[in-house]
Amino acid sequence: MSKVVLITGASSGIGKSIGEFLHHKGYTVYGTSRDPKNYPDSLFALLALDVKNIATINEAVGKVIANEDKLDVLINNAGAGITGPIEEIPETEIKANFDINFFGPINVIKAVLPQMRKQNSGLILNITSIAGYMGLPYRGIYSASKGALELLTEAFRMELKPFNISMANIAPGDFATNIAAGRYHAPLLKDSPYNESYGKSLNLMDAHVDAGSDPEMMAKAVYKIITTNTPKIHYKVGEFMQKFSIVLKRILPDKVYEKLLMHHYKL
Repeated sequence: MSKVVLITGASSGIGKSIGEFLHHKGYTVYGTSRDPKNYPDSLFALLALDVKNIATINEAVGKVIANEDKLDVLINNAGAGITGPIEEIPETEIKANFDINFFGPINVIKAVLPQMRKQNSGLILNITSIAGYMGLPYRGIYSASKGALELLTEAFRMELKPFNISMANIAPGDFATNIAAGRYHAPLLKDSPYNESYGKSLNLMDAHVDAGSDPEMMAKAVYKIITTNTPKIHYKVGEFMQKFSIVLKRILPDKVYEKLLMHHYKL
């Protein structure tokens, strides 16, 4: 029997690429979207799920288990970007981002664990971000939400070992997806003290996404992890310099690394 995979946020971008790749490899794939009827041509089943709504999470997970009587792999991919000076981002937007990027994945994990414990097996992959390894200017809230998920996984893994359930993070760099169009941008205010520097950084961030890697690179990385017997805790996927930036943060003095980031973002 083929493995059953559930992927949140699979109607476009990285989630869609992972779903299509695994579908072609013979996996039974279920993806989720807030409004599946907008994607009638999906190669795999799409279920309605909003990670901010626990009822929809439980309903979608329940449908997968009812249909397949098992759930082998959960891929927590649904997420949202957010940019802006931390001082100027409304608290409601900060909380909304954590609801999607942090609390949402937790609630999806909670929904699948009873079935994975019952079958004494399972793999959970959390899609985080290389941005979660460092505090990036004007992406501080995004960095914080993804960094929190990275640390959560480290703790969760140890708690789940007695049940033969594995968990890992996959931190992507910049990929050519529609994340820039869907993320919250704090407006560029003419009278803001951050107007010039935020404007430069915003243009740079959008350019990085436009020139990003093919999402299929992530799909291949996921497939490799699924087919290994002993997944690592952390994986990084992206261009060499994006991954190397994490190494530099580990070995350079903090202030030197800060200067490198500020130079990169033209601050």
